[in-house]
Amino acid sequence: MKKILFTLSVMISTFCFAQKELQPAGSEIIETVEGDLDGDKIPEKVVIYTTADEGELGKIREIQILKKSGGTWMILSKSRNAILESAGGGMMGDPYQSTTISKGILSITQAGGSSWKWGYTDKYRFQNGHFELIGYSSESGRPGDYWAEVDFNLSTGQLNYKKEVENTKEYGKSKQETYIKKGLKIDLQNRHQKDQRKIVLPKTKEEVYF
Repeated sequence: MKKILFTLSVMISTFCFAQKELQPAGSEIIETVEGDLDGDKIPEKVVIYTTADEGELGKIREIQILKKSGGTWMILSKSRNAILESAGGGMMGDPYQSTTISKGILSITQAGGSSWKWGYTDKYRFQNGHFELIGYSSESGRPGDYWAEVDFNLSTGQLNYKKEVENTKEYGKSKQETYIKKGLKIDLQNRHQKDQRKIVLPKTKEEVYF
């Protein structure tokens, strides 16, 4: 028992030291999760930081995905574009909600707004040597007006859109559409690097931002 506890203590100490070495100067850890992301049955570590650097909407966030190689923790991937800045949630403030790993998929959920609310989850899979966005789901709207839902599978290109309207006088009838949009190449590094991406649905003419 003592040997097991000693081994665990050494493993924890080794990771903490490695994490400190890789941690951006002056940053704070928001969350740490672990799970197998590259299919080798060995858990990776995912660490979310609030950095000391200022952006347009608060402190810049950094995500690091760490892999153990030869007894040393190394950065498999990192990005300052995948997670919104600390005040990017508008009136609600911090938009960051959670990061999870399930069946090799990395999911990041963020949300914000005031009376009008929005929230979305990005799903990434490690393929072609990097973490590609394979799924996007979102909800947005305001009670009493409308609520819109988007479920976009980037692997197949299928985008399902649904808009339930309560205030039909102002926003018209409820709408629903399935659209195929293939060929988008989005990953951790370029997720929010450019302006928001927009798709105009051909039948309903609704605009989907992601």
